Amino acid sequence: MFGVGPTELFVVCLVALLLFGNRLPSVMRSLGKGISEFKRGMSEMTKDIDRNS
Repeated sequence: MFGVGPTELFVVCLVALLLFGNRLPSVMRSLGKGISEFKRGMSEMTKDIDRNS
């Protein structure tokens, strides 16, 4: 997975847990919503480009 081993992934998760603590679920929820909005926007843009071509 992008050249990230299990040790590096564990360290990243640990740092995220230390930085965000109790707010981690809400941060992840916001991140998920942002990604879904981005995908929706890209899909609409692709439809517009296909429609105009």
